[in-house]
Amino acid sequence: MDPSSKVVYLTFDDGPVPECTPRVLDILARYNVKATFFMVGDNANRYPELLARVHREGHAVGNHTYHHLRGYKTSLNVYMHDVKQATNILKTHRFRPPHGRMTYSQKRALVKQGKTIYLWDVLTHDYSSCYSVKKMLWIVKKYTRNGSIIVMHDSLKSKERILQLLPMVIEWLRDQGYTCKTLP
Repeated sequence: MDPSSKVVYLTFDDGPVPECTPRVLDILARYNVKATFFMVGDNANRYPELLARVHREGHAVGNHTYHHLRGYKTSLNVYMHDVKQATNILKTHRFRPPHGRMTYSQKRALVKQGKTIYLWDVLTHDYSSCYSVKKMLWIVKKYTRNGSIIVMHDSLKSKERILQLLPMVIEWLRDQGYTCKTLP
């Protein structure tokens, strides 16, 4: 993203789930911060009230496939059908491949359909119990720069760590003069 502007983009993958997403939204609301949620279509389909809340609170939504497919282990036809299923629910041009990987033919097909593919440059590792919250915050501090896309997860696997980490990240970003925006 634009390196000339003191803006960063907080993003969340894999939700929405009722055990985590509402609490993430509460934290974002407390700090008046907007983010982009790359949702698994199956989760959004099961929890439409969370999808509606994300929209209602002014956040952006992205497609993270319907079944969180690993692109490099999935045929083009199956992958694109899965993306279409999620698109029918999420109605967005933003796309992030699960695990940040897909095949070149999948990328080409997505771009041809008008999808904008977003990856990240700061990975918090909040899904891994091998990383402490302190280490995750250190990663954010070390690698964040103007235009950074920071990825976190509003999932069951990351719930305990992200709920501790998110307020610390937002406060540090503010102290550094960053503004958080949704991805275009």
